[in-house]
Order: sequence, then C-alpha cells, then structure tokens
Amino acid sequence: MYSEVYYLVRSKADGRYLTAYPNQDGLSYLLLFKEHFDALSYLNTHAGELSNRLGVESISGSQIGGLLKRWGFNGVGIVIDPLLPKIDFLQHGGNG
Repeated sequence: MYSEVYYLVRSKADGRYLTAYPNQDGLSYLLLFKEHFDALSYLNTHAGELSNRLGVESISGSQIGGLLKRWGFNGVGIVIDPLLPKIDFLQHGGNG
C-alpha cells in the first residue's frame, strides 16, 4: 500500500475530502480510488450534479497515515467498483 498511488476526491470550495460513514457508529473513512478514471466514474455516477465542485487529486500510499491523523479519519475505504459502489473498509491502527 505504501508504494502505490491512490486518488481522492476533494471539495474545491472548502478542501474537505470525500468520506464514508458505513455504520451508525460515526466512524469516518477516507475514500480512496486505485485509478483516476475510477474516481471520475464514481463522481459521474453518484454525484453528477456536484462534479464541477469536486476535484480528483493523487496521494502516495506513504502519505495516507499522516492525512488520516491530520483530518481525524478512522480509516480508509478503498473503492473496488465505483459504479455499484463496492468499497473495502480498513480501520487505521492509529500509529501514523
């Protein structure tokens, strides 16, 4: 995971990242995409009317721990299929 590049969706207005709250427990997960076009497909399918307010940016796997800590995310959700969507949620261990 550390040597890979991932793509995230971020608001152009306030800089917030696209997150998921898969359970009622209030835990937040940063959504990551393995390909740039997967992030665009997700936006076009699930947020077409908002796509002009959102941007896709890349991040290396080694930077994810710091981002999770800085923004207070509990883990990541790696989007496997952007159209369904199918997401694998991984909780962060907290050691950055």
